[in-house]
Amino acid sequence: MADGMTPFRVVSAREAIPGTAVRDRSGRRFVRQTTLKNAIHCSGVGVHGGQKARMTLAPAESDTGIVFVRTDLPGQPNIPALWRTAVETPLCSKIVDADSGVSVSTIEHLMAALSGCGVDNAVVEIDGPEVPIMDGSAAPFVFLIECAGIAQLEAPRKAIEVLKTVEVREPHRTARLSPYAGFAVDFAIAFDSGAVGDQRVTCEVTPTAFKQEIARARTFGFLHEVDQLRKMGLAKGGSLANAIVIDGDEILNPEGLRYADEFVRHKALDSIGDLYMAGRPLLGRFQGDRAGHALTLRLLQALFADPAAWREIELDELQAEPDLPLAAGA
Repeated sequence: MADGMTPFRVVSAREAIPGTAVRDRSGRRFVRQTTLKNAIHCSGVGVHGGQKARMTLAPAESDTGIVFVRTDLPGQPNIPALWRTAVETPLCSKIVDADSGVSVSTIEHLMAALSGCGVDNAVVEIDGPEVPIMDGSAAPFVFLIECAGIAQLEAPRKAIEVLKTVEVREPHRTARLSPYAGFAVDFAIAFDSGAVGDQRVTCEVTPTAFKQEIARARTFGFLHEVDQLRKMGLAKGGSLANAIVIDGDEILNPEGLRYADEFVRHKALDSIGDLYMAGRPLLGRFQGDRAGHALTLRLLQALFADPAAWREIELDELQAEPDLPLAAGA
């Protein structure tokens, strides 16, 4: 096994597709869509804008997807969390309503939690332009989802199946989606800092694996970049309480790391959230080499630009049956 590579346990794809099944007229047993059982609330500061916001996660009907509602604005504009509404921004994921210009940013950690917990449909009511950063990870959102509970709906669960490999590149960065019977993530990073170095993680993304191995990984940044970021209007709400801060080869957080390779696990977390803007769970394998939010968005755009590269399917029990091992470093 290469240095810096973390393998996750092998799991069944059944766990990756939560929910009970319902039989249609033909006798096929479909996995059902999910939503939240109850509404639940939280508040916190936005890491970039520094503004405090209150947020409610609420149940939604089948085929709603994830929709953000700006409750602080006239008419309460709705913005679906989709690749079509996403725009490239530095250091976060942002969705914008094309008609009004209203936006919500830093949605990636919440989206990762909804994806990782298997929530298909939810309305996110928020009274500000940025999702609260909480502790810099997805774990607080997983906690909220578990407290709210997950309810089964009657409609069959739908997924985006990747049919052929799609890849986008920049100098020193790559993002790729390939056909795969479950949902897997393979991510690699490389930094000059001795606190980070070269790290790689591979995993089958299931609710259990997400909660235990990915959700608690926090966002991170370098101290020498803070002044420049704040000049750009970013990182105004950032602190040691919601990010890992690195100074040269030193980690400034007194509590240290939650995982030895927390940095690459957080990048995997970001990619899971960004990929959920496909609008459905993905059946495919994502490989990211130093990829960021912008490159992942371009990957989704490239996928949906090619009708031969994907299809929407209804998931049935048979598709949840096989064991789908993913070897570390494969």
